[in-house]
Order: sequence, then C-alpha cells, then structure tokens
Amino acid sequence: MIYRTEYCSKRCLLSSLCVLVSAFAAASATPPLVLEQSGLRLGFDAGNGHLVDLTDTRANHVFLEETAGAPGLWELQFMADARGTLGPAAAGTFVHRELSGAGIELTWKDFGLAEAPDLAVTVTAVLDAAEPLSRWRIAVEGPGTLRIAKVVFPRVAWIARQEEEVLAVPYWMGETTTKARALLSAGGKGRRLDWEYPGRMSLQCLAFYRENGPGLALSCEDTDARAKTFAVFGDPSGNVGFAVEQFPEVADNGSNGYQSPYDVLLRPFTGDWFTAAEQYRRWAQDQAWARAGRARREAMAQWVPATALWVWNRGRSDGVLPPAEALRDRLGLPVSVFWHWWHGCPYDAGFPEYLPPREGAEAFSAAVSAAHARDVHAIVYMNQRLWGMKTKSWTEQGAERYAVKGADGKVHAEVYNRFLPVPCAPMCMGTAFWRNTYADLAEKALCGLGVDGIYMDQACSSLPCFDPGHGHPLGGGSYWMRGFQTLSEDIRRRSAPVRRAVLAGEGCGEAWLPYLDLMLSLQVSVERYSAPGEWEPIPFFHAVYHDCGIFFGNYSSLTIPPYDDLWPKEHTPKDPLQLLDRKFSRQFCLEQARAFAWGQQPTLANFLPQHLEERAEELEYVIRLARLRHAAAKYLLSGVALRPPRVEVPQFELDMSRLSIYAGQGETVKEYRKSCLPVLASAWRAADGSVAVVLASILDHPVEFPLRLDARTYGIAPGWRIRMLTESGATSLGEAAADPLELPVSLPARGAAIYTFSKD
Repeated sequence: MIYRTEYCSKRCLLSSLCVLVSAFAAASATPPLVLEQSGLRLGFDAGNGHLVDLTDTRANHVFLEETAGAPGLWELQFMADARGTLGPAAAGTFVHRELSGAGIELTWKDFGLAEAPDLAVTVTAVLDAAEPLSRWRIAVEGPGTLRIAKVVFPRVAWIARQEEEVLAVPYWMGETTTKARALLSAGGKGRRLDWEYPGRMSLQCLAFYRENGPGLALSCEDTDARAKTFAVFGDPSGNVGFAVEQFPEVADNGSNGYQSPYDVLLRPFTGDWFTAAEQYRRWAQDQAWARAGRARREAMAQWVPATALWVWNRGRSDGVLPPAEALRDRLGLPVSVFWHWWHGCPYDAGFPEYLPPREGAEAFSAAVSAAHARDVHAIVYMNQRLWGMKTKSWTEQGAERYAVKGADGKVHAEVYNRFLPVPCAPMCMGTAFWRNTYADLAEKALCGLGVDGIYMDQACSSLPCFDPGHGHPLGGGSYWMRGFQTLSEDIRRRSAPVRRAVLAGEGCGEAWLPYLDLMLSLQVSVERYSAPGEWEPIPFFHAVYHDCGIFFGNYSSLTIPPYDDLWPKEHTPKDPLQLLDRKFSRQFCLEQARAFAWGQQPTLANFLPQHLEERAEELEYVIRLARLRHAAAKYLLSGVALRPPRVEVPQFELDMSRLSIYAGQGETVKEYRKSCLPVLASAWRAADGSVAVVLASILDHPVEFPLRLDARTYGIAPGWRIRMLTESGATSLGEAAADPLELPVSLPARGAAIYTFSKD
C-alpha cells in the first residue's frame, strides 16, 4: 500500500544553517509517498516524484544518501536533430495514483514543448508480495515530432557509502572492483562506466554491496534481449549511482512513443556477487536461451566437449598444428586448435579479406587434413563485424552502405592495430548483405578448406544502428540478435553436407547460448591486458549458465606475444615468442588454476614443443590439471555452480607481467606485484545430484588447511560417501556425518584435488 510518513534524513544537517533550512522544509513540505512490503520500502517526493528512500527494512539498511542534487529518476535523450535531453525537473505538472497491491504510478506532463505539447512520462513501481523486490516500468506518450534515442530509467542516486564496498559486473565472464567510488570520481571529475547488452554485459544485472553485508542488485527481465546499456556513474565528491539506458525502436516518422516491454528490478540482498548470481539464476535458467543452450541440448560436434586442452597459436600451419599434435601425444587426451593469423590479410586491418590463406589454399587444406588424421581439430579466426575501410573490397562492394550508423547518421570507425592504424567499420547484423558476406566466407573455410569451425570474434557484442536504409527499427530492439540467429543457422545449413560446423564467439552472452558452441572467456588472464589493481575476475556468468554452454580461452603463455608477418617489418621484434622470465611462472599457474577451478576447458597460448623440456614444471602443471578436469567432466564441464568454499590460506604476492598482443620491436614487459589467494576453490553439482569441491594450488611447496563446508548449503546429507580425486586416482574418505563438515586438506607443490560427495 501507499502511505505518507513524516521523516527526514539527519545526514543533511551539515551545519546550523542546514538545520534551519531542513526544519523549515520539514514543516512546510508535503510528506513523501511511501511503499512498503516484504522487507522493502520506497519513498518518493510528493511534489516532484524524486526517489528519496530505498530501504531494506529487514537489515535496517538505508541505500540512498541525502538525495538533494541527485539526478532524476529518468531522462529522455532525443536524436541529434531534436532538442537534446529532458528530465523530471522540466515538467510543469506531477501527479500520482495508487495501484492495487503495493504499487504506485507517477506521471510528469506539461513540459511546454512546441514539438510535443502532449508529452507525458509515466513510471510504475510495484513491490513483490513474497520477497523484497521492486519492479519498474516507464511509458512515454505523445512525443510529437521528437524522436527518442534513449530512455535512461531507472536511475538510482546516490547510493549510501559502506565499508568494504564491491561493484560486481558481468562484463563477459565477470569482474569486481573495490574502487568504484575512486574510479568514478578520478581526477576530481564525475565519470561513468557503461556496458552494452546484449554484448559486453553478458547478463542483465549488476550488484553493489558490502562484502557479506547489505547490497543492491539492478537487473532486467527482458526475454527478447533488446538493446540496452547498464551504467554506473559518479561525481567529484565520490557519490555513486547506477542506471539502465533503454533504446526504443524508433520509427522513421518519429511519431511513436515508448513503453518499456520488460520489468527492471531493484532488489536488496545480503551477501556477495554469488548471492546476486543465484538470485538472477532463478529467473535466467527458465528462459528460452538457457533451455536451448547448445551444450544443454548436446547439439554440437562431439569433439568439442571431448577436448581436454586447447592450443592457441598464430600464423601458418607449421607453427600451429604440429605443436598441438606434440601436446596431444604428451597429454594422451584430445587437443584442439584455436587458430589466428591463418588468413591472407593482416590482422585487425584487412578484414574480411581472409581468403586465400596466407600459405595458399592447397597447403593449408593438406595440413588440416593431416591434423584430422591425428585427431586434432581446428577452429579459425574470422571477425564477425569488422570491415577494413582501406581494403579493396570496402570500395568495390559498397560496404559502407551496410555499416552501423550512429544517431548522427555516420559510421564510427574503430582502430585496433597500432602498427597499421587503419579504420575498421562495424557492420550491421541487421542487414542481409553483411550476413551473406560472412556466411559465404565461412562456407568456403568450412567446406572448401576443411576447417572444423569458425571463431567469430566480437560475436558477443552488439551496437545500436540508426540507418533507415537497413530495414530494421532505428536504434533499439532485438534485430541484432535475430540477425545473428539467422547468420548462425545459415552457416550451419551451408556446411551440413560436409561437417557439423562449430561456432565460437568472443566473451560470454546469455542471448548467444542457443547459437554458439563455445564462448571465449579471457578474464582468467585479465592481468596480462588490464590496468593492475582496478578489477578482479570472477566467474559471474559461469555461476548462472555453466551447464548451458562451454567456456574456453586463456592468454596464459610462457612467451612474449608473436608478431604478424603481414604487419610492417620495421616493428618486428628481434626474438618473437621469446620465453618470459621464470619469475612469472606463478602468474601462468594462476591463470591455469582459475580456468580449472571455474569450469573452463584449459587453453595454452603460444605453445612450442620445446617448451615441454624448457619449461617442464609449468607444462606438467597444465597437463595435471587437464587430466584431472577430464576425469571430473560431469562437474567441470556440465555441472551447476555452487557457492565457492572459503579457503583458509593466507594471501601471498606474485610477479605479474603485462604486454599487449601488439608487442613490436623495443616493447618491454610491464611488471608489477599482486596479492592473491594461492589456492583456488570452487564447488559444483552434477546432473546426478553429487557434489564436488575443486581445489588447485599455485604454490611451489606443499600446503595444508582445513576444508570446512556447511552441508546444508551444498545439499550434502549424512551418510553420503566422500572421495578424493587426484591425478593418482580416487581415494575413499568415508561418509559425511557432522554439519559443518571439516576435512583436512594436504596438497603437494602445485597440487590439485577434487573432493566428491555422493549418495552411493
């Protein structure tokens, strides 16, 4: 229900003058409108609809700072040819009405716009009857001739400060930072960070919380994967807020309004990022993309789930396939190849002129065929959205017509290659021209050259396009995902007479689960490419969808990066693939341990056969983990993530290296030190109901610690049998009895073990 209450925040009483002003305001202002139910309270200013209270009454925690001066609950942004932006403060009239149950409708109108005299914005907020949860929607009516480019809603500011604050974002696999306020007020200026969905934002949620304390999750329940952006923002004082930015489907005549076709949820919780993931998972696992996930449907070629280790090498076949074959002989399990720089154009400059391969079609096909004879399969790189604007084909095929256009009607070029800094245009997935162009190339590679699959770089990303000639709604909507569905189905149809095509994509994304066999998850090695100390990787996406997809990928390498021989010769390093200093071996092991514990297929980059002798200790670690993971595939390939157990081992410091793939002559490795837990841990439930706790140490000496588990948390019942699985085999440890369970763990140097709990 809605009721009015008399209350004010003491945080605004900063001085005697503020006390007097606040006392006068309290005496003269209308009390706020309040919704309260199931442990959640919302409060709105009765005069202007501003959100002034968001409280978890169970935890007695107020989530909003004093909101004077905070940005409004919503904002409209118009096309470049219109009048810019509009917010609640511009309304001449604000009204509200109570909805059945615990709900409210807030309406702003009379904006005084000649172009839209009847413009009205209506927001609804409804509290759930069973749990502390609020659902939000917005409707924009009567925009007249104004064309809406973006609707920012809901916008929540300012979030109250807490100790040990963490921002968790499912940026592809997922990352957290404890420095959100510093990042968003760096340099004394307000900043913002944003992630597009569907795209770099792999799930429709984010969470801001105190570690194991009060937190607030923002999420959407959009089953059609429409274009939107999740943003966090700040001001110079360190205030922080977050918002969803919705992109309406804009008609050419600009006469349509907008009604959000999905709920946006604000949900308080107590816990951490995994708590937020579990809450999101309850909704997500029931959606069509989860049920249709290719791994869950077992729709992919069987060599994909059978792969025990990936080799990520670059260049001509003699530097890619023989190393994979050598590693397969040493491992004794299937090894597959993730192959860059096979194509006839320079990387990140000449796309999509991939054919013929740089070593010639005949030699390339013969090498692939020979690898097949040794049970080695290969997927090859083909960026699925970039076209080099200096290529011959760009001009001859008139490709600019089918490129993504911004709201200003222009192509916004992207430049990646520092040695060949040529512009590349993002191509629109909503156009049949681009889909047919890409499918033709994929068909030639799969059916003509004999490769097993295509790595579709930048696949798990999308862009709003405003080109009226493309035949899709302008800006927002779900046309990008519908286009990708059409493209993937076309590639599979074309290749079906020859082989079952394998399609992989960069990053993770729930909307792509029905279309991609593999998702490249590189945050396990985030330190190699990201600024140190700002973000930590977490398996956020895996915690929600691990049983629906297969994840692979790792920059983990024992060498400096290679150099594309089609780049300018003057930048070629004197010794490409030179071995890194041994002091970075622990970083290498950390990357491999993360992939192992977080349920990914292991990947080794820039591998050469001589590394088996030159860096035997590191390679033996990779091989041990790969064999152990292979033996526990029902957990680490297709299990459901459970809360990671706490490992009572002190943190330690290790040397980290950072070096871009664009490592030319004169480039040096950037070094820094980092503290981390030396033992990685995770937990999984298999389809048969059994549970596994996975442990991997990166220490070069033995380590012992107690493993304590709340049996109820993991669904382990008294009498369940406990086994320990290591590279030496399985050992029985008796039956589960007490709760909590406590097991003594003893891992050898760079050791790993899996503790399983089952009924039989």
